[in-house]
Amino acid sequence: MEFNKEYDASGLACPLPIVKTKKALSDMTSGQVLKVTTTDPGSVCDMAAFAEQTGNALIEQGNEASKFVFYLRKA
Repeated sequence: MEFNKEYDASGLACPLPIVKTKKALSDMTSGQVLKVTTTDPGSVCDMAAFAEQTGNALIEQGNEASKFVFYLRKA
């Protein structure tokens, strides 16, 4: 998956991965893709809810080396 910006939120607990994701997206333009990596299992549900509430598209999610990886397209 191609992305324009990456943010590593590994080691951060809820709600910090979402707070930092929101900040990272604020610097981006509409249509750009942000890759977020987390270690918090709660971020799986949180990231989906965040995308739905903000209108940013969660275009892909998965696991990489025991971490959770999300790709969001800025609305």
